Amino acid sequence: MFNRILFPIDDSDGAAAVRDDVYTLAAAHDATLHVLNVADTAHDSVTRIGDEVIDTLQREGETLVKEVASQAAAQGIATKTAVIQGGVAATITKYAETADVDLIVMPTQGRSGIEERLLGSTTERVSRETPIPLLTLRPSVEPLSVPIERLLVPTDGSDTAGAALDAGIDLAAADDSTLHLLSVVDTSLFADELLAEQYADSLSEAAEDVVADARKQATAAGVEDVITTVHNDESVAAGIRSCAAEIDADCIVVGTHGRTGLDRYLLGSVTETLIRTAPVAVLVVPPADRE
Repeated sequence: MFNRILFPIDDSDGAAAVRDDVYTLAAAHDATLHVLNVADTAHDSVTRIGDEVIDTLQREGETLVKEVASQAAAQGIATKTAVIQGGVAATITKYAETADVDLIVMPTQGRSGIEERLLGSTTERVSRETPIPLLTLRPSVEPLSVPIERLLVPTDGSDTAGAALDAGIDLAAADDSTLHLLSVVDTSLFADELLAEQYADSLSEAAEDVVADARKQATAAGVEDVITTVHNDESVAAGIRSCAAEIDADCIVVGTHGRTGLDRYLLGSVTETLIRTAPVAVLVVPPADRE
């Protein structure tokens, strides 16, 4: 399913912690692994050693990509390497498009607090910008199961969720996974008990219809093991995390709608909340019309 995988690498502990998962994924799909380091132009890295003027970030990046490529090659994985100067998120996105990769793999940063909500991590910024699926891996958790055995795809029937559903079905069919289809009824919409009584049943019925339609699509595509669930929760992201824990999911597949503006940075989307907080891998699928 994935022929060309991009692994943006730096010297962080997070990137080092997910290397083995990336190698396993690339080997399982017989994919070429593109190893990229971005020499961030936001930092002054030019220095003089004797009579020689060097860019320390460029030199460190070349050493790093060579090391990762060597480790991958030792496992029989074809590699391509690049060190490019520029803004990190924008350079990753541009390289992915130029190299025609099928998947970007990045670690989550695991930061918390107001800084993350205002600025976002590099991984989150890439998720907003890239037209290519992004697999986020959380360091310090169980290694990624490859092939993926239990795949969770939340859906609400929207076009955004539809793109993720298509990708989830393709991956489940390729890996012969158990496909769990979930629709979360957001109970925070109910301001009082009267509204809850009035709308809860109709929203639950609509959610049942959504997962039933998704099930038909999955079975028509050849996925044999499909389970549907409707879950009530005061937060969509919390409902997804709860279901992922209950079924011991290996990966969550979600769409991203590319919303921008101050409200996104302060509150974050469901997808970005999952990137920060989900205990398992999250495959972020951009809308089909994102350029």
